[in-house]
Amino acid sequence: MRGLVVINPNAGSSDLLARIEGPLAEAGFEIHRTEGPGDAQRAATKAAQSGFDLVIAAGGDGTVTEVVEGIVAAGGTACLGLLPLGTGNDLARTLAVPLDVEGALAVLLEGRERAIDLIRVEVLGALPVHAVNVAAGGFSGRVDEELTSEAKARWGTLAYLFGAARALPDLTGYKTTVAWDDGDVEQVDALNVIIANCRSCAGGRMVAPLANPEDGLLDVVIIRQGSLLDVAGAAARFALGNYLESDTILFRRARSVSIRSDPPMLFNIDGELLPEGASISFRVLRAALRVLVGPGYSAEPTGVPEP
Repeated sequence: MRGLVVINPNAGSSDLLARIEGPLAEAGFEIHRTEGPGDAQRAATKAAQSGFDLVIAAGGDGTVTEVVEGIVAAGGTACLGLLPLGTGNDLARTLAVPLDVEGALAVLLEGRERAIDLIRVEVLGALPVHAVNVAAGGFSGRVDEELTSEAKARWGTLAYLFGAARALPDLTGYKTTVAWDDGDVEQVDALNVIIANCRSCAGGRMVAPLANPEDGLLDVVIIRQGSLLDVAGAAARFALGNYLESDTILFRRARSVSIRSDPPMLFNIDGELLPEGASISFRVLRAALRVLVGPGYSAEPTGVPEP
């Protein structure tokens, strides 16, 4: 297998990068260190167009997002591998790729391949982009605004908790119109909207515990606006892993969904902020991305009851 390793040099220490680059170079993989925003996407596109079978994203969620976009731009012919070096690493969690370097390297060399879905995202007035993990808007978008790269580097996953604490005083309700693929249209007073292909975000927060990245469906989770007691109850259930059972939650599956809200809802996809738009649509692309998975991977979630 001809492979390119796209490494974000800011994602790890020099010792860690040496531990990664050495074994992969010995295994015959080419190495590319990114030099700035957009470079990972350009490198992935060029590699896929040049006949590389595998492009490995070595970095955090931003690196993965760029590499996925690069593979899609080249027609989706190359397979995605992961070396999770960020603070979230949520795609790696769903794909059962170990978060330690040695375990992740073993997955790359073993080469277990699956095809998973992607989410095509269109914001009115902007070019389409793609998400592989989770898109989240509303309160989640506010949390993302509060995060900085410095905070994530210093505090790791705790940075997301600090971001949530800073955003809480500014909780905004959104008068939201949701258009489903079967033609139904719902009006919801929402705090948060999650469109999920995989199960977790922000470093293991199980926002869509029932999601199956191979079923050709989006898991849509909407947190309705309610009293502080209602929201606190949903948060408690969230901490226990069964928040889909809360009356505050609207949960449905769909092949596509469009969101229009007042005020406009700020979304991020896989941790990257989208431009603000009056209307945002999401559509699943079935089996659009080949990925390498760990030995414990299961497309169907295990140990989680249906709501």
